[in-house]
Amino acid sequence: MGKGGEDLGKKEKNGIESRNQDNDTFPAWAKDVKECEEKYEVNREVGLSEADVEKRREIYGYNELEKHEGGEMEITAFVEPLVIFLILIVNAIVGVWQESNAEKALEALKEIQSQHATVIRNGKKFSSLPARELVPGDIVELRVGDKVPADMRVLHLISSTLRVEQGSLTGESEAVSKTVKAVEEDTDIQGKKCMVFAGTTVVNGNCICLVMETGMNTEIGKVHSQIHEAAQNEEDTPLKKKLNEFGEVLTILIGIICAIVWLINVKYFLTWEYVDGWPKNFKFSFEKCTYYFEIAVALAVAAIPEGLPAVITTCLALGTRKMAQKNALVRKLPSVETLGCTTVICSDKTGTLTTNQMAVSKLVAMGSRAGTLRAFNVEGTTYSPFDGEIKDWPVGLMDSNLQMIAKIAAVCNDAGVEQSGNHYVAGGMPTEAALKVMVEKMGFPGEHHNESSLGCGDVLARCQKWNKMEQRIATLEFDRDRKSMGVIVNSISNKKSLLVK
Repeated sequence: MGKGGEDLGKKEKNGIESRNQDNDTFPAWAKDVKECEEKYEVNREVGLSEADVEKRREIYGYNELEKHEGGEMEITAFVEPLVIFLILIVNAIVGVWQESNAEKALEALKEIQSQHATVIRNGKKFSSLPARELVPGDIVELRVGDKVPADMRVLHLISSTLRVEQGSLTGESEAVSKTVKAVEEDTDIQGKKCMVFAGTTVVNGNCICLVMETGMNTEIGKVHSQIHEAAQNEEDTPLKKKLNEFGEVLTILIGIICAIVWLINVKYFLTWEYVDGWPKNFKFSFEKCTYYFEIAVALAVAAIPEGLPAVITTCLALGTRKMAQKNALVRKLPSVETLGCTTVICSDKTGTLTTNQMAVSKLVAMGSRAGTLRAFNVEGTTYSPFDGEIKDWPVGLMDSNLQMIAKIAAVCNDAGVEQSGNHYVAGGMPTEAALKVMVEKMGFPGEHHNESSLGCGDVLARCQKWNKMEQRIATLEFDRDRKSMGVIVNSISNKKSLLVK
């Protein structure tokens, strides 16, 4: 149980509660590990207790960004003719349908990138705790490929090095090395080498961290708030600007024309006589004046293009439909025209959006004779070990070469695969996860064709067998200079080996 967890809510000057009341940020990057643990009253070996978690959640809430709701739509009266009214209704339905499809597609992408965290609580490790349930003081384990769920202080490096890709937050083009050493309190975000920030990704190493800030209090949460504030001052689209300008010019022209038409007919409702060179005896007909004024107004109404909004909406809806057929997500109709006004598009690499999944499609190994190779086609494109099989595979008769490939792919590997509902998700690097799935499809030496890893109660049962046979002693993480990852293992025969991938 976390130190002092039971009376956390009773102490008015408790470190965490007072920090929340004063709204001051504890400079964890400038303190050593022991001070951080004391401040958050937690032991990294045990983690927080459930009671601690509940009390801190009451103070900090959930570790998620706020969802800002848009303003309510104003209801205006329809005064257009019935045909135009029907056209607007149809186009409104098309717009809602299109936005609904876009929202569903975006939600699907969020599910692909769902966040979970490995947390230590009550001395136990929970490998798939939803990241939104984290509270300050939680002890979290990070490994290669993990997305950092909150702003955290690095307490202990399990691997020799730790590197984090934080370009999405700081714009740095290369991954940043992290340490447990404290830095100066007034250091900028790039200089906080002992901190990892929410939304960034671990590209190398394994570590234990202490959660410092969650939700909107994180650095990415502050950016989210700034973006929301900027979104409140949304500028008009190029189309709306042009329509506003067109409307102003059209109003002036119609007003001038109507005034001229009315003035031309003045002689019919206003007459006079000239006496001694001066106009006298004026006669005014209010009825005729009203009649010609109605003619001028009717001319103005006829000149106003009532169908213009319907035509524009229809064109935008058709454009949205065409883009949807090409898998382009458009949430608002004016965005179609705005994109049409774009003259230069800057994209990173190819500008593609992927599911961040990989699968082995072909396995190539040395042949039985020197200088020969043999290739096996691997079916399946998901992380399910039961999605397809390896064509022409020697089931149960793997030679030493194929066994070594399976051993390295299973043991020299930090990824994991878990079943979530009806699909399988990977933890760690997608490439390593794909290799472990391939090992499951390869089977185990001496295993019959009808045997399944399901009976072992683990998705990666065959990988687990290899790891039991080859106990890992040390790890050499992947390095861009060495271009490989290696593990030193001790086999059941007490023979030490170096497996390199």
